[in-house]
Amino acid sequence: MTVGLILSGGGARASYQVGVLKAIAEILPDPVHNPFPVICGASAGAINASLLACESDRFNDAVGLLDALWEELDSDDVHRVGLGAILSSLWRLVKSLYTGGGARHKSWSLFDNTPLRELLSRVIRYERLDDRIAAGQIDALSINTLGYTSGDNISFFQGNSRLRGWWRHRRVGIPIKLELDHLMASTAIPGIYPAVHIHREYFGDGAARHAAPLSPALHLGATKLFVIGVSHNPRETPGPRVHTDHSPSLAQMTSHLLNASFIDAIEEDIETLGRINQIIDRLNPEDVNSLGLHRVDVMCITPSQAFDAIAMKHLDCLPRSMRFLFKMLGATQTGGGSLASYLMFERPFIRELTETGYRDAMEMKREILEFLDLEDAASAAQTA
Repeated sequence: MTVGLILSGGGARASYQVGVLKAIAEILPDPVHNPFPVICGASAGAINASLLACESDRFNDAVGLLDALWEELDSDDVHRVGLGAILSSLWRLVKSLYTGGGARHKSWSLFDNTPLRELLSRVIRYERLDDRIAAGQIDALSINTLGYTSGDNISFFQGNSRLRGWWRHRRVGIPIKLELDHLMASTAIPGIYPAVHIHREYFGDGAARHAAPLSPALHLGATKLFVIGVSHNPRETPGPRVHTDHSPSLAQMTSHLLNASFIDAIEEDIETLGRINQIIDRLNPEDVNSLGLHRVDVMCITPSQAFDAIAMKHLDCLPRSMRFLFKMLGATQTGGGSLASYLMFERPFIRELTETGYRDAMEMKREILEFLDLEDAASAAQTA
């Protein structure tokens, strides 16, 4: 059994994943052992994936480092938050209209995320990854990006010598020695953070245009998938339509675009995989073997609380310049909280998301242990 960990993107929402991982480290019978040989991340999830993989010789310590990283985070650790910096970015956008829409040097973005690059350069130690792979503590780490010229979703991965790259429609896997540029590219939300030039083209957020976010883990040898989502799904059936009198704000429209990138694709991929499993269960074993199919079990943990509503509670924690910007965009009004939840890196909001992730995972303690094939620990959990 090879369990692949899928960490989706979502900006500040990725702090929820840390809470889930804290609970997993606590309930494992051997918290030092890394239970996820294949780790795949996109966007902010790639930050969590990278730290876990590079520190995979001690899983509990890696989770502790992740917790400390997010616990001490503020917006000014991620991007420059001064009003002058934001106005400067807007001015560069205006100037780009006279140069064919592109910036002459650094890619245009609303925020300058230089502080994030400086922070991650101190925390993520990619130079340890080869040793972790050689020791068998991890098989592969994959970081997803989007090529702005090719339009392909690229999975840059570093893993053991048995693994090979792949080429599918708009999906490419490239074996490479991972560096900070790959991570910064994966976290570059279009228009929010600058694209990163790697080799022949500029790359941006790895959650964008990723039609099959579960596939990299399968290509890298995972036989089961453990997915930590960042979207609250309170019901499976549509609820009553809400009447609105005003047109959608820019924040609302942007939120739907972000949700389409970070959330919808992974949920649809999980649903598709579930249908394939149902078909496999109804086929004869001989037919399954002849078709080269095999069942892939998936466990998905998603938030029990709506992050939009939580973000609205903590708007006052934002720097003044960001409150001003969000107010202009409509992110402080009803329906605009989703955009704020992606870009609110303030400690009270992050802490509440982390605690939610921890509670959600602890409530599924027995199911998690069973999924990881830790039957004895699962039995003990059920008895307790």
